[in-house]
Amino acid sequence: MTGRPSTPTDEAGRPGAIGTSSTPLTEAEVAARIVPRRQRRTDGPVPTLDESYAACRALNRQHGTTYYWAAYALPAVKRPHVWALYGFARYADEIVDAPDWSSVAEREAALTSFGDRFFADLDRGRSDDLVLKAVVHTVHAFAMDPDMFRRFLRSMAMDLSVTEYETYADLQGYMDGSAAVIGEMMLPILEPLSDEAFEPARALGDAFQLTNFLRDVNEDLDRGRVYLPQEDLRKFGADPWRRTVDGAWVDLARYEVERCRELYAVAETGLAHLPPSSARCIRAARVLYGEILDVIEANRYDVFSQRARVPGWRKAAVVARAMATH
Repeated sequence: MTGRPSTPTDEAGRPGAIGTSSTPLTEAEVAARIVPRRQRRTDGPVPTLDESYAACRALNRQHGTTYYWAAYALPAVKRPHVWALYGFARYADEIVDAPDWSSVAEREAALTSFGDRFFADLDRGRSDDLVLKAVVHTVHAFAMDPDMFRRFLRSMAMDLSVTEYETYADLQGYMDGSAAVIGEMMLPILEPLSDEAFEPARALGDAFQLTNFLRDVNEDLDRGRVYLPQEDLRKFGADPWRRTVDGAWVDLARYEVERCRELYAVAETGLAHLPPSSARCIRAARVLYGEILDVIEANRYDVFSQRARVPGWRKAAVVARAMATH
């Protein structure tokens, strides 16, 4: 956990930053090459490592702006590896939730194929896939445990068959692979000073995920899913399917916001166990994601008719302040 990885290198073995020299790809260019429909593209030239990191960067810039901005508080040599982890997660998410698949069986087969290709490429130490090339490089550069990626894919597979969670403990079983494990994946890149950073990293992943669940209730309903625990909904008499901000919904939402903030408080304790450059990045991400809760409150817990967003200028300001901190 606390051992320092070897310095990341490019395909020719040169040390230093990678993924920063290529012109960033557009989201359309990345999607056209990675999102499988009936079968995976096999034509076209093999991407370079820089092109692969650029593709991951494009995905992060389009779909995960908070993570994307916060990564700029890290040293330049580490940012592409954060993009790679995001690219892996987004690739799987595209398979699970892309709107033009005709059946769950197709999604399941595609997700299985994606995992099989990734682990095969991991075993051989390289990949010809536009996104996985960077991911495999990052995993090997930081000696990451492949089991973390198995846990992530296991949770993604749950989204194909599980539409609700009875208890918070049940939800935590899902989040172990969808959220907490992302915190674990980040740790080798952050280079913690002690093992005391482990549980706070997992707590931060859970806090981000629970914040998403509350913010994205309406979108998840459109997919037929409810991530808020059923026991919580019964406790307050709240029914998200009504898509109505009544008293019961407000009470439920307040309860979930408080649960998120408790997790953020646990995550905060891990900052002291990170080197300053890593702590700046995580603090920026934690502040920005925590402000989503503030927006939800300002919107009077209406997550049905509007999506809680932290404006871009605010993200830039928080990261700029973090980068100025020594």
